[in-house]
Amino acid sequence: MKIRFGYVSTAITLWDASPSKTLTFTRYQQLTDKERKTKLLELTKLNLSHTLRMFYFNLAHEIELYRLSSSIVPLATHPEVFWDFVTPFKKQWKEIGTLIKKHNLRVSFHPNQYTLFTSPQEKITNNAVIDMEYHYRMFEAMGVEDRGMMNIHIGGAYGDKSETIVRFHENLKRLPSHIKKAMTLENDDKTYNAEETLIACEKETIPFVFDYHHHMANLCEPPLEELLPRIFQTWDHVNLLPKIHISSPKAEKEFRSHADYVDLEFIMPMLKMLKEIGQNVDFMIEAKAKDQATLRLVEEISKVRGFKRISGAAIEVK
Repeated sequence: MKIRFGYVSTAITLWDASPSKTLTFTRYQQLTDKERKTKLLELTKLNLSHTLRMFYFNLAHEIELYRLSSSIVPLATHPEVFWDFVTPFKKQWKEIGTLIKKHNLRVSFHPNQYTLFTSPQEKITNNAVIDMEYHYRMFEAMGVEDRGMMNIHIGGAYGDKSETIVRFHENLKRLPSHIKKAMTLENDDKTYNAEETLIACEKETIPFVFDYHHHMANLCEPPLEELLPRIFQTWDHVNLLPKIHISSPKAEKEFRSHADYVDLEFIMPMLKMLKEIGQNVDFMIEAKAKDQATLRLVEEISKVRGFKRISGAAIEVK
């Protein structure tokens, strides 16, 4: 079996390469109409340029997985700003997409924690749809809407998990079907655990992005050995490998917080389970040190018997 590794948003090894440079609405209001347009164009152009830098960095290090920044376009979903962020940058979007397709890279987005379909408030659900449409529009601009996926959590429980999960399924009907096809769900570290998220994924035919750290912080009754085969089956209808989020606790008293790097000892039980199953998977590293944590983990795993490094960011498990 094979495990590929990737990281989130910014290669911190690169100097001043953040693809998430932003503009607050407060600052936006203080500008003239001309200054507003200039600033939006300037920041978006810079973020796209930095995103391209990230892809070239990834190619140089043979990193095939990458989570794009949700903040490439400043104020893209603000109700008083909505603007055309595609037309002025058709060339840049296409250049990124061409690179993704040429090298068969796996890309994703992870909309923020406010993009949820469990809220009893109509406004929250409407905003969730708008945010998912924004992310999908970026995939379209790149020409990779057939392969890019957007990952979200089920959301809060609002005091009643049973009632809220019913509302989740109902609110999800508001999401256009073509966007729902590009959606994944992830288990949470406080509310919906792996079993509950899996049941929702199976009901909606949505791939399940399993987060090992969240699982350890929010255990469910069935053992992971029983859940993993079902989790992997949720990916059967898409042409992608199952994806697993990997991180480790910052400290015992800050168990839910992500450490700078990934503690190999913490994830070793998971690696052993995967070895037993023999399922090819992709690991998205969610450590604070991002690309550095990713490459260090690949190096550390490659030193374990039965795990062989076969590229800059991939391991073969025998």
